[in-house]
Amino acid sequence: MSNVYVNVFRGIFILIFVLTVIFMLVLISGLLFYGKWAAFLAVIQHPEFHFAVVFTLWTSLLATTFAAIVAVPCGYILSRYDFPGKVLADTLMDIPIVLPPLVSGVALLILFGPILGDALVRAGMEVVFSTRGVVIAQWFIATPFAVKTFQQAFSSIDPRLEKVARTLGYSPPGVFLRVTMPLAKSGILGGLTMTWARALGEFGATAMLAGITRMKTETLSIAIFLNMSIGDIQFAMATAIIMLLVALSLMIAFKMFTRTGVQL
Repeated sequence: MSNVYVNVFRGIFILIFVLTVIFMLVLISGLLFYGKWAAFLAVIQHPEFHFAVVFTLWTSLLATTFAAIVAVPCGYILSRYDFPGKVLADTLMDIPIVLPPLVSGVALLILFGPILGDALVRAGMEVVFSTRGVVIAQWFIATPFAVKTFQQAFSSIDPRLEKVARTLGYSPPGVFLRVTMPLAKSGILGGLTMTWARALGEFGATAMLAGITRMKTETLSIAIFLNMSIGDIQFAMATAIIMLLVALSLMIAFKMFTRTGVQL
């Protein structure tokens, strides 16, 4: 009887797994094969599409760079040190993950508008409804993913290896650069990939802070929203397909980077 129960249990899990995979395949196939490919080819030659692609790529890469600069020290401290208020600090790092992006955008709008807006304008660094706002919104939403992934990567390293390096004469920065970072490189690369993917697809916070302005703050996500709102389904579909292909590529890369035993 125990074998029967085991087989039934395994069969239920396999059935759920297979149905979920089929659902995802049908979902992706519907996006890829709905619409006319001739119209798709026309859309990807449109100047607005070119602007959205280039704008999204460079802003998301810049946001990912800033996220890495913040996430490396934050992830390392959270993985290596215990201090009063650590749980609170760790929770605050997760705020952009648990908050709806629109709420995050409202918080950013208040910070860079009524609170800091006048000072930033006088300094020539206006954020609201600007390209800077796009980068900041992407950075804010994507950084927690980098922090969490980097934290896990650093936590997977045996601290004794760092202590051994110290006994061999390495300074703390030398230990970090010559021992810690190389050992954590797979997790860090995977985290950067996931962070970039999150920045690439960000919409809600960007719309609230930078606005929805065609050919100015128009990321790929905003391009989809703008063109769907005016009934240009083909433009929205072409943009969605590009984002889907990029997302699939980034997720495959993330899983390769974080897979146990990957050699980079």
